[in-house]
Amino acid sequence: MRRKKIRYGEHDSTFGHLYLPDVGPAGCAPVVVLVHGGYWSAEYSLIVYSAIAVDLVRRGAVVWNVEYRRVEEAGGGWPGTGRDVVAAIAALDGPVAEQLAVAGIKVDRRNVAVVGHSAGGQLAVWAVAQLGAKAGSFTIATVIPQSAVLDFTVGGSDRPSVQRLLGATYAEAPERYAAASPATQPPFDALVAAIHTVDDASVPVEMSRAYVAAAAERGQRAQLYEVPGGHDAFIDPRSVAHRQTLRVLGI
Repeated sequence: MRRKKIRYGEHDSTFGHLYLPDVGPAGCAPVVVLVHGGYWSAEYSLIVYSAIAVDLVRRGAVVWNVEYRRVEEAGGGWPGTGRDVVAAIAALDGPVAEQLAVAGIKVDRRNVAVVGHSAGGQLAVWAVAQLGAKAGSFTIATVIPQSAVLDFTVGGSDRPSVQRLLGATYAEAPERYAAASPATQPPFDALVAAIHTVDDASVPVEMSRAYVAAAAERGQRAQLYEVPGGHDAFIDPRSVAHRQTLRVLGI
């Protein structure tokens, strides 16, 4: 296993850690993009997903664990934070592909998965929608929001963390809340496989239930998996939540 820091933008926080598995030249590794959560705040960074990244790469995946500008940083907040994640995923067909070529690692460009926990789940689904599930020659086949904030317009729009991200209350800027919500994005050609812990006290499971039901009505392929555990179970490689993520990824 090797880990390399790669920049995809000019700001200090526009970088990611690329984890490279030990695969032979004939191997074709799956690609997983990780978008960490943490209230869109600089109190949290991509290292919260480090243990998950290590587990995935040991299973043979190429892992692109991305950082982005958070609300306290210059250019962070909305829409800068979202645009950073779009750029980070698009970098698969740029600096990430270049590093893969140098390392001699072949990957499955038609079956990329983007995984995001909590706030990172909102960013992951929103960014893939903006990209139309394409990053150049890479095709995003699956998005996995984990106990994610999938709709800013209902239940939780009054939270301070959401207001800091969007720079206003819902009453002041309802159109901004709608535009940033995964629930309002047009359908894209990938499966949204939402996984939610039923004991989650931070983001209730009802949010993923409502998202999946509404997504199906508007033509978005979506599935819901409910698993035991609390909100932070997804960052524990030993958890049922992580094992369900592995099953969806097929690794």
